[in-house]
Amino acid sequence: MRFAAIADIHGNAAALEAVLADIAAQDLGMSDIVNLGDCLSGPLEAGRTADMLLPLGLVTVRGNHDRYLIEHAAGDMHEWEADAFRQLAPAHLDWLRSLPFDAVFRDVAYLCHARPMDDSTYWLEQVTPEGQVVLRDLSEVEAWAEGILQPLILCGHTHLPRVVRLSDGRLIVNPGSVGCPAYDDDMPVHHRVEAGNPLASYAICERTAAGWSVGFRLVPYDHMGQSRLAAANGRPTWAAGLATGRLG
Repeated sequence: MRFAAIADIHGNAAALEAVLADIAAQDLGMSDIVNLGDCLSGPLEAGRTADMLLPLGLVTVRGNHDRYLIEHAAGDMHEWEADAFRQLAPAHLDWLRSLPFDAVFRDVAYLCHARPMDDSTYWLEQVTPEGQVVLRDLSEVEAWAEGILQPLILCGHTHLPRVVRLSDGRLIVNPGSVGCPAYDDDMPVHHRVEAGNPLASYAICERTAAGWSVGFRLVPYDHMGQSRLAAANGRPTWAAGLATGRLG
């Protein structure tokens, strides 16, 4: 059994297009893809991204930024949502409203965006008071995984590809970000998350005789075109992150 996990597209239609082509080249079909949310928010091509995603019928869970697009009034949205909202049709918003918080895929994988019961807290990482993003203590990671029976647990949100093995052998997998390799945030304190490269990231999970294998794929695409689009839309931080995977 093999399937692909994508997350954190953030309206980057060019990156999504490249990732879908790469997945097809791995002999995986659309029914073999799970999407961990944060699909549309950002200053890029939210409408085109939605037009690509909706017909695919991927198993998809709702991310925090997906939720913001349907919960916040248009005049109260953060710039990431405001940029995207202007491009979205009612059908796109209805699709976001239909997405579940979490899901189970083929009885082998539990899916959520960030962590169980909370779509906006890092699961595998934590932010120090000094603003450093570091690996979270295993005991805390495991406490949030209590009650999940599937051998694979998939999450996104931090945009960083990572696998953490729990004491009982379960794996928590973050496939990285398809479309946003670097960002900064003020919560809980100001910090940066930087992949260090501009490639579109996703993961392939495969069940073998020895257990689950996880492979990360980093896919080239016209990231500079998306960087220029972000700059033209007045988002220099996005432009920097898309160009290099770093913010400075």
